[in-house]
Amino acid sequence: MREGVTRRRVLGIGGALGLMAATGLSASAALARRPSITGAELRSAVPLPPPFHVPLPIPAVLAPVDTSGGADRYEITQREASAEILPGVRTPLWTYEGTFPGPTIEARRGRPITVTHHNELPVPTVVHLHGGRTPAASDGYPTDLVLPNGRPQAASHMGHGRDPRAAVTELTRDYTFPLDQRPTLLWYHDHRMDFTAPAIWRGLAGLQIVRDDAEDALGLPSGRRELPLMIADRAFAADGGLAYPALRGRPGVQEPYLAGVLGDVILVNGAPWPVHEVDAARYRLRVLNASNARHYELEAVSDDGRPLDLVQIGADQGLLAAPVTHRFLPIAPAERYDVIIDFTGLPVGSRVRIVNRLGTGRTRDVMAFRVARKATDDSRIPGILSTDLPDWHRSQAVRTREFSFRTGRMGGDHGWLIGGLPFDPARSDVTVGLGEVEVWRLVADVHHPVHLHLVGFRVLSRGGRPPLPHDAGLKDTVSLRPGESVEIITRFDGYRGRYLFHCHNAEHEDMGMMANLEVV
Repeated sequence: MREGVTRRRVLGIGGALGLMAATGLSASAALARRPSITGAELRSAVPLPPPFHVPLPIPAVLAPVDTSGGADRYEITQREASAEILPGVRTPLWTYEGTFPGPTIEARRGRPITVTHHNELPVPTVVHLHGGRTPAASDGYPTDLVLPNGRPQAASHMGHGRDPRAAVTELTRDYTFPLDQRPTLLWYHDHRMDFTAPAIWRGLAGLQIVRDDAEDALGLPSGRRELPLMIADRAFAADGGLAYPALRGRPGVQEPYLAGVLGDVILVNGAPWPVHEVDAARYRLRVLNASNARHYELEAVSDDGRPLDLVQIGADQGLLAAPVTHRFLPIAPAERYDVIIDFTGLPVGSRVRIVNRLGTGRTRDVMAFRVARKATDDSRIPGILSTDLPDWHRSQAVRTREFSFRTGRMGGDHGWLIGGLPFDPARSDVTVGLGEVEVWRLVADVHHPVHLHLVGFRVLSRGGRPPLPHDAGLKDTVSLRPGESVEIITRFDGYRGRYLFHCHNAEHEDMGMMANLEVV
């Protein structure tokens, strides 16, 4: 990445970090009245294309190299590549299998898979299957590095700390996923300690979809009427590369971007403001916010100003019990929503724009759909989607914990802290018993999308009030708003071992906002 970037514009509460460092949570009430943005925006130094001209790409589905023995095996090479993201401009990337996003893995519930990753990049890597119910050895702990060729010493690649328990391999690593979990949209991405943000920004992200027979039988839109949509913002340097304000040789970012890095180009499946031709029928949109720090509030609007319903059928961890209809849908970094949009009543030739109500200028547009033809549609949206959601109650909780997510100091530099502490892989933060139910109260200073590894959870309350409509279902990432407290409940089942919980604003994560979770 280029370290010299174009003139910066600080947005929202990103400009208030000096105040936060001085006053801590006492500033939260004032910050909560500011726009729903945490971070500063990079401006691209190359001409940008008009919106809705580039066709929407659909990531290729990866074929297994072996399907014997009741399991599937895949191979993925992490390597440098160049792609034409902006028309006529070549952009160097770090990729899975040479593409951004990486190839999609289609999996079946209960059928294990093993993915062998080969690291041909110039840096160590770690792979995390976000939302996966995964044994600890394959969860992608940030110090379990896969070293590149000619880099035998792991210690030289550590950022803020060293880990005596790190499981380091050279060149390759097998990640095994039993997939004993509800069908849903997962995503895999780099999770190297202190350097997750620049790695994802450079292109290390891909999708994995888990399916099962019960979901297949619901009659939801499928085939070409099911669209995975990975939304991510980026900024481009004068040479066509991805601009990123990294510190040279150290974790973290330059001063204006401490709250998070925002780009001025909105990509969907790696294309800028794309357009997709659709039938006049229902479509299923599998939406992921893969941005480092940008929040979105999505709305579907026809060119004549008519809003279309966004019918949510699923959350991070799979189908809801019943559909929930939204006009606007907020989505924080790493959150996923499973949404039905119905183009049936629109005339051929009409256009529907997906807009971001939190964006300004070019970042207000996301993508568009153009109705190309009339068509028959035998899909449906059942009134009951799923009956296997967990029914945890407060009375089952063996304990309640509280965690604050706020800015602070870390080794003399700016940091982001959980419970007043920066991440230390050698420290045990939380120990839970396998199978125990707990309630966690999460308290924020600014925006923090909080992610738990291994388990899904239910949102119990926001600010002491009932959850919001978009909190429905089983989640693994919850968006905390400035000055807000959120209660969640979960059962720590699945596997024993060392896991994480952390903020999924990737810059916050790299600058200390992670903690260890030990399941015993």
